[in-house]
Amino acid sequence: MRVSQNKVTFGLEKVHIAFFDDQAPQQPAWKTPIPIPGAVRFTPTAVGESTNFYADNTLYFSYTANNGYTAELEMANVPDAILAEMLGWEIDENGALIEVSDAIPKHFALMAQIQGDKRNRRFVFYDCVASRPAKERTTKAESITPATDVLNLTISPIEIDGKMIVRGEMELNDSNAAVFNSFFDAVYVPDFGGDS
Repeated sequence: MRVSQNKVTFGLEKVHIAFFDDQAPQQPAWKTPIPIPGAVRFTPTAVGESTNFYADNTLYFSYTANNGYTAELEMANVPDAILAEMLGWEIDENGALIEVSDAIPKHFALMAQIQGDKRNRRFVFYDCVASRPAKERTTKAESITPATDVLNLTISPIEIDGKMIVRGEMELNDSNAAVFNSFFDAVYVPDFGGDS
């Protein structure tokens, strides 16, 4: 078991989206991650209720369900091609992004990096679905404040190697440099060894 070398973490960067690959023979599977520059903010909020059982005049058993997260992902701009695939929208013959009311959003993995004071950490949330982005449109005043895209995400557990997994997080260490350095080449799948 390795202990983090960082005292603090900060700085979201290197956001990638990897759409599910429903045609792959081994499931779950994801397509090649696509980098999306312009990360501003990612705020996941845990979903799941706690259950407490009392016996012998004390708390006898406590359990918290892990139902994933709801989250906001704020980006400087999400490219139209990504939005179209993510939300099931279409780009017409003239290049216009068309919002389709009965579109079915695609599932994807969200990957990114957080900087640390000693070593960077990379993470993946395996099963995400986005809803329509919020984008404020304002007039230009004395100073220019860029408008951002805010995607609301639902992040669910997914079965991988017989375990229900929500996310993975990896910090660079002396023995995982090869895996860490290729983290964004494909969605990282946990290696449980012989424990599964």
